Amino acid sequence: MFVTPQASFHMRALSLLESGLRRTLPGDLRVRREMSVVLGRAQRPEPDLIVIRASAEQDPGQTFYRAEDVLLVAEVVSPESRDRDRKRKPLLYAEAGIPHFWLVENDSGHPVVNAYKFDEVTRSYVIIGVHQEILKTSVPFTVDIDLTEIDLL
Repeated sequence: MFVTPQASFHMRALSLLESGLRRTLPGDLRVRREMSVVLGRAQRPEPDLIVIRASAEQDPGQTFYRAEDVLLVAEVVSPESRDRDRKRKPLLYAEAGIPHFWLVENDSGHPVVNAYKFDEVTRSYVIIGVHQEILKTSVPFTVDIDLTEIDLL
C-alpha cells in the first residue's frame, strides 16, 4: 500500500493544531495524530487529529481508539479528499456520536477551522463557529491557537 503524499499546507496545519492543542488540553485528555477510530464493524477511518480521553490509552502498541473515547475529530481538507472530508466522514463521525468535529479548509495558505457540535436531536453536526486567524473557543475545552503562526512553520 502506498501513502498519498500530503501538501505542505496539510502537514503545517496539522502541526499547528497539534501543538496548539497540546498546550491547552486538560490533563485528562490527549491529542493523537493519524490514528484509526473504530466506528463500527466495517468502519475504521484515520482522522488527521483526534482528542481522546487519557483513559483510552491502553498500550504503546495500540493502533486504534473506540469512538466513545473520542471527544474531537479534526480533518484537514486536501484536494484529493475534498468530498470524503466534507461529506462522508462527518456523517460517519456523527453516526458514531463523536461530540465535536473540526473541518479545516485552506484559504490561500491559511487555515480556516469550521467547528461543529453533535446534535442529539438530529443526530448530525451543527456549526458552532468559523475561526480565521485565531481559534479561540471554550467548547469542548479551552482552546486558543494563533492560526497565522502557520506562516512560521
